[in-house]
Amino acid sequence: MAHKLYGLLMLRSAKEGFTEASLGLLANQRRRQLLTGLLKSLRTIKTLQRTDVRLSEMLEEEDYPGAIQLCLECQKAASTFKHYNCISELNSKLQDTLEQIEEQLDVALSKTCKHFDVSHYTKVQLAYKLLGKTQTAMDQLHMHFTQAIHNTVFQVVLGYVELCAGNADTKFQKMPYKDLCTHITTDSYIPCLTDLCKALWEVMLSYHLTMQWHDEHYKEEETTPGADDSSAEGSDESTVGRSYVKKKLEHGLTRIWQEVQLKVKAYLLGTDVSNFKYDDFIVVLDVISRLMQVGEEFCGSKSELLQESIKRQSVNYFKNYHRTRLEELRMFLENETWELCPVKSNFSIAQLHEFRFMGQCRSPSVSPSRQPESTEPVELCLFEQYLQGGNPFEMQIDNKEEETEDVLASNGYESDELEKSVYQDYDSDSDVPEELKQDYVDEQTGDGPVKSVSRETLRSRKRSDYNAPILTNTTLNVIRLVGKYMQMMNILKPIAFDVIHCVSQLFDYYLYAVYTFFGRNDMHFQSASLPSQGSQPGVSRQAVPVYWYESSGLGLISSRLRTTLSRIQESLIDMEAGGENAGPHASPEERKEKVPRPHLSQLVILTSSDTLYGLAERVVATESLVFLAEQFEFLQPHLDTTMPSAKKPFLQQFYSQTVSTASELRKPIYWIVAAKAIDYEQMLLLMVGVKWDIKEIMSQHNVYVDVLLKEFEKFNQRLGDVSKIVRIPLPVSNVLWEHCIRLANRTLVEGYANVKKCSNEGRALMQLDFQQFLMKLEKLTDLRPIPDKEFVETYIKVYYLTENDMEQFIKNHREYSMKQLTNLVNVCLGSHINKKARQKLLAAIDDIDRPKR
Repeated sequence: MAHKLYGLLMLRSAKEGFTEASLGLLANQRRRQLLTGLLKSLRTIKTLQRTDVRLSEMLEEEDYPGAIQLCLECQKAASTFKHYNCISELNSKLQDTLEQIEEQLDVALSKTCKHFDVSHYTKVQLAYKLLGKTQTAMDQLHMHFTQAIHNTVFQVVLGYVELCAGNADTKFQKMPYKDLCTHITTDSYIPCLTDLCKALWEVMLSYHLTMQWHDEHYKEEETTPGADDSSAEGSDESTVGRSYVKKKLEHGLTRIWQEVQLKVKAYLLGTDVSNFKYDDFIVVLDVISRLMQVGEEFCGSKSELLQESIKRQSVNYFKNYHRTRLEELRMFLENETWELCPVKSNFSIAQLHEFRFMGQCRSPSVSPSRQPESTEPVELCLFEQYLQGGNPFEMQIDNKEEETEDVLASNGYESDELEKSVYQDYDSDSDVPEELKQDYVDEQTGDGPVKSVSRETLRSRKRSDYNAPILTNTTLNVIRLVGKYMQMMNILKPIAFDVIHCVSQLFDYYLYAVYTFFGRNDMHFQSASLPSQGSQPGVSRQAVPVYWYESSGLGLISSRLRTTLSRIQESLIDMEAGGENAGPHASPEERKEKVPRPHLSQLVILTSSDTLYGLAERVVATESLVFLAEQFEFLQPHLDTTMPSAKKPFLQQFYSQTVSTASELRKPIYWIVAAKAIDYEQMLLLMVGVKWDIKEIMSQHNVYVDVLLKEFEKFNQRLGDVSKIVRIPLPVSNVLWEHCIRLANRTLVEGYANVKKCSNEGRALMQLDFQQFLMKLEKLTDLRPIPDKEFVETYIKVYYLTENDMEQFIKNHREYSMKQLTNLVNVCLGSHINKKARQKLLAAIDDIDRPKR
């Protein structure tokens, strides 16, 4: 029993000594571990509480992926300690922080719309990927681009409007963009447009770089797939995401460009540009043309909105511009004294600044459709060309500055700048005396009459540049104007037909003016011999052969030229403006499109026999028109390439029926000189006194032949005098001689038709006279064959025909007048045929319907 009790005591002692102590140690250890864990948790909680400071720092550093990663980790950690009361408050704070990060991330995303930065955009995209919101980011990005376009254009236009408005109280900031555009001033229109396009370019370049980033990023992912793509499910998810982003970006191209077009269209139509200077409007066209090129490279768009708006503005501008230019052309034609404009013999319109665009391989505004022809496509692609910096719209200002000196000089007809281009470009100062330059300016501005010294100067100049083109100051102005029109047409293809139609009107009006000044034949109402013979009988006698010659048709304009002149008068000439009523009154709108008929300057004298009735002026006028026509022929291929296919028949008709008729004006214009240069009236009077019913063969010709030859010698001498003032081209000389000789020969026949009695010997005398005339005439002129030689010889020889032959002759030779044929019947056959036969022949003459040629 005692032994058992001892055992119990020992067990109690062991329990107290060992077990309880050990268990106490274990409990303490456990408590220690719990406290250590608690401490660790408390430290983690403390760290979580202080995370917002680090997140703020990371956001300031724009380390969006790091901030999101940290925030997500904090949220994950916080979920571990959710049993602590303080953690619920922390969770809410972290959620707010995450939302704040997303907001800042959205702001960061919007910044890429104006200035794309690869590292910045990479961070933003990685951050959205961590959030699992890649598709949402893409939706937001397109919203930001649209907003960026609106904000950009509004701020640019607002800046210019407020700058020009000064201290005006108008609240421009609250105005809609469209209304704001209407407050742009004329002076600020081009700078604002340029800045507008520069800013929009930055937005489109950012979008282009955004697409480029995604293409390169996806290629990298395809070649080196990440760990997140290891599972099929992850791979499918990634593929869907990429497909969505790619489609979204591709669809966004058209949407972005549409927004750009709408904003620029509103700007374009907000201001009336119809009164802009030519060069300013060309800059506008070039800027828009460059913008359309950007659009084509950006998304393959044809920019219909821009084309429609710029076409509308261009048509309005061009109509106003053309109307003003036509009025100026009329003014200069009316002040033109038809003096030579001295240019060198190698003068070409290609040397004029206005036509330099034809020699450029590619103008700044050429459509990108031509780019494949180049061997360096990288240089032609604007997005590649300006990838590293710069702006495609910077060049507009530079070009304008380079071209100002020459292009602006020819805005219309500024004579001082025109003088510079003519003399400085093609002649040295030593070639052209100062007094000639002064006369040139005087003539152009109308400040005073042209001094006689200019003619003397031209005479000396003629020796070195005798073969120089014959043109006037006005001719050169018209050529320059055509060049400007073609520049506009080259930049803006949609109005090509409108421009070419106006170009044709410039030529039409010049041609009509030359004809009106020098080709209208009213001279048969006056006597060509009036300066030397003032008698009234001389007037009536002189009118007979000249009027007869005109009515015969040989001196008239061709039917084609007559039709052309009628068309010009009906479509272009305002006959009511000068008090002339040529038909029913036109409506005010129709008259607005027309120009009054020009009137010849009073300084141009066409009535002096000493100057061959203004032959020098007539030559300069007519040959300048021929020169102008030659330049139009030279330009035809270029015009043809820009003309729409449906309108090409108009161009072909213009060339075939108008341009090609220019040289035909020589005939009526020089005929007036020829009709006055020789005293045909005097020859008729002398022929009346000749006795033709002689009985013996004569060996001496009649006096009227010598008188006529003296007239031709005098004409030849005056022609030589005129040629010292202005070069007379061979075609002109030939036409003049042909007209004079034809008139002389027709007058001879008219004189022979006045004969009352004539014998065989008289007919022989006629032949002798005519042969003498031909022999001496051939020494004065190189023109061969002699015009109308057969006309005279045939008429003389008809005397020997029988009755039957005469009847056949009457039917076959309608070139003779009824009076001339009647005279043949009465005088030549009078003694050979009876009265009945004579009546039969006279009836045959009356029955013939003689068309005028």
